[in-house]
Amino acid sequence: MDEAKKIVADIKLGKIKPFYLLFGEEPYYIDAIATYIEKNVLQEEEKEFNQMVLYGKDVTIDDIVANAKRYPMMAERQVVIVKEAQELYRTIEQLVKYAENPQTTTVLVICYKYKKIDKRKKLYKTVKAKGVIFESKKLYDDRVPEWIRKHLQAKGYSISHKASILLSEYLGNDLSRINNELEKLQFVLAKKTEITPEDIETHIGISKDYNNFELKKAIGERDVVKATRIINYFAQNPKDNPFVLTVTLLNSFFTQLLQYHGLNDHSPKSVASALRINPYFVDEIQLAARNYPMKRVSGIVSHLRVMDMKGKGVGANAASQSDLLKELLVKII
Repeated sequence: MDEAKKIVADIKLGKIKPFYLLFGEEPYYIDAIATYIEKNVLQEEEKEFNQMVLYGKDVTIDDIVANAKRYPMMAERQVVIVKEAQELYRTIEQLVKYAENPQTTTVLVICYKYKKIDKRKKLYKTVKAKGVIFESKKLYDDRVPEWIRKHLQAKGYSISHKASILLSEYLGNDLSRINNELEKLQFVLAKKTEITPEDIETHIGISKDYNNFELKKAIGERDVVKATRIINYFAQNPKDNPFVLTVTLLNSFFTQLLQYHGLNDHSPKSVASALRINPYFVDEIQLAARNYPMKRVSGIVSHLRVMDMKGKGVGANAASQSDLLKELLVKII
């Protein structure tokens, strides 16, 4: 986040480079930087003749270079943005020659999403020397709640810890998806508002009481009544609570429990670091570990793999989601 902010800050100050190579597994910041350049580097009246957006599947490296070597018309510079450049992964290194001597009046932006650029090759080294390199890495799950908090803080909002955990548990670490949901909240809530689980339930549709976060917690506590109540809710609302997602999250939880049992140091700080979880969840893990010894956890992980296959239609004999959820709970508790 800080590196992306610095790139944007430099552009605001007029420190604009001729070549931006944006790559990595997390598309959110790649799109954010490219969009900022697209909207702000040129004046509106300059864009018609001096700004173009190309797509990797429709062009060759020669096409990109030919456009980048054009001179701007009645403007100080032109902008050429290549989206979905990962489609050119076989030929992307051919940009080296242009990168060695880029057109100073062109801002060339390469958006190479979901993949990595080989840092050992010449293109990476050349662009690093002549332009800007930005690698957008996937955010670890345990960092997502803090990302949500900071992102909202920058927009003039705050969020309760439980609400940020609820969002991260439900949406995972897809920052673009999270941002879209946060924009819904910002649209309906006034600035300086603290976003609560109730707000998330009302405006996004994630139940504050009946969700995978609460199911995981209930199972860890061996609270059969609460877990059954949540399972029944899932069965009645299958589209909003896919069985495969529930199994995946529970499998992740019990895999963490398996790792926990294998640790020598069970101090909160050590557990959070070793399992790459938010410290908020350490107490939950420790309680679940007391309720589920290592041998039992191993058996549950095996059951979850079988249930995952059944959820995908393998050996389930067209069982309903309700039946699969009940079987899942019985296998665990």
